Amino acid sequence: MNTLRTAMLLAVMTALFMGVGYLIGGSGGMMIAFLIAAATNLFSYWNADKMVLAMHRAVEVDERNAPEYYAIVRELASRAGLPMPRVYLIDNAQPNAFATGRNPQNAAVAATTGLLQRLSPEEVAGVMAHELAHVQNRDTLTMTIVATLAGAISMLGNFALFFGGNRENNNPLGFIGVLVAMIVAPFAAMMVQMAVSRTREYAADRRGAEICGRPMWLASALDKIARSAERIHNPDAERNPATAHLFIINPLSGERMDNLFSTHPDTGNRIAALQAMDAEWGASGGGARQPAPRNAPRPTPPSAEQDAGPWGGRSQAGSQAEPQAEPPAEPQPKSNPWGRNPTGPKGPWS
Repeated sequence: MNTLRTAMLLAVMTALFMGVGYLIGGSGGMMIAFLIAAATNLFSYWNADKMVLAMHRAVEVDERNAPEYYAIVRELASRAGLPMPRVYLIDNAQPNAFATGRNPQNAAVAATTGLLQRLSPEEVAGVMAHELAHVQNRDTLTMTIVATLAGAISMLGNFALFFGGNRENNNPLGFIGVLVAMIVAPFAAMMVQMAVSRTREYAADRRGAEICGRPMWLASALDKIARSAERIHNPDAERNPATAHLFIINPLSGERMDNLFSTHPDTGNRIAALQAMDAEWGASGGGARQPAPRNAPRPTPPSAEQDAGPWGGRSQAGSQAEPQAEPPAEPQPKSNPWGRNPTGPKGPWS
């Protein structure tokens, strides 16, 4: 089903690309756009994840230079029955994260330094469980390819004014066609992005809560990330808006509306769904339910006395009914959740 859905999405994006080409250059422009779209589809399948990681200047880390972060991802991947993904860190103050890769065997997860500094270990686990849910649901290929093609379509629309509208390009609509391409192309690409992202975030939230075993860990994280993203600028995301739908929370400024033009579901609605899930499990009255990860042995639920997180130690957020309060806007150096550099004694930017 996922393969068919991805194929259909690629067909829609290719048709959209060809339509923009026709508006710019007539039948000749449409054929050129078809060839470009075919090459882009092929390239995106094998390299879109690398492109997205490069756009956000992500650096691969391991258990030597990011011990706690890497250990959380490794434990959650084990609980979900997934191969260990590649783990990346993005030097960005805005707390956020995304996953990418064409399949679970070639997946990667990336978190910002702001996420590790501003969230508790439990909340980090909730976020990374959400990203691993995207990997397990095989959303990452579709979402990453959409990011690449949407960027290409938007760029084609932006260049329409310079390359279209003259009498020699066989454009049947002339300058009107160019104007339509300039307006419709980015808008249509954005609509496809929204259709992909909004329908998959709720499923990833639920599966992520199942993987980490505590819906309120993710609910608390979403609350903190959403409020921080409103006031902390993400320059790499602003330069590459076509990748916004990959992130767990929209990283772009000015994109805070929950309506037809939002790339993400409303954060309050997502938190409410997780709170309902928490109440259903009865987590507020004791230990959390631990649904068995797909293709993996069922983990032993923690008791109310132990209340252990996936990395060991007592939970700080699992039994709370409401999201935790956000930490100060400007935390003091070394006052992060682990009391030291979250990337380990010698991180990539230390």
